Amino acid sequence: MSDSTATGTPPPRHHDTREIILFGGVYGAVLASSMVAALTQYGHTSAAARGYDAAWVVVTALASALAHGYAHYVAERGPHRRRDVLLAVRDEWPLVAAVLPTAFLLAGAYWRWWPANGVEYAVFVLNVVILFGLGLVTARWSSRGWPAAVLTGLVDALLGMIVVLANALIK
Repeated sequence: MSDSTATGTPPPRHHDTREIILFGGVYGAVLASSMVAALTQYGHTSAAARGYDAAWVVVTALASALAHGYAHYVAERGPHRRRDVLLAVRDEWPLVAAVLPTAFLLAGAYWRWWPANGVEYAVFVLNVVILFGLGLVTARWSSRGWPAAVLTGLVDALLGMIVVLANALIK
């Protein structure tokens, strides 16, 4: 009988890589779009403002990853080793990775590689494509057929479209 069974607590749940990528990727892409929508809301679209936006998107993703990883650590019932908190935070890397394309587009506007005004639309399109791709790939990984995988991708992309529509309605 294992220690966790003897104490009545279930063993810690280990998330598989596909689950981590899907959850973190979707959360990160929606977070990035939401952040850009919020930061753009007041019309600060200069190159300097886009550099600030890029930094805030990355800082927010890192803070979210830390908080989410720590919440997973705390929520897992059962005995913990000291390094389990580090493993839980490490598993949030897809969240941070999903915001990096947005940060790159914003940083490119800051460096004047492209216009700073209107870059948020490219960010929204990119994140909708990322969401579609994550849904499609993870559905295929789960042995779903192509029609179901495309539908899953479309539903994930709908999350991004909701953020875009909310941004348009708020402005």
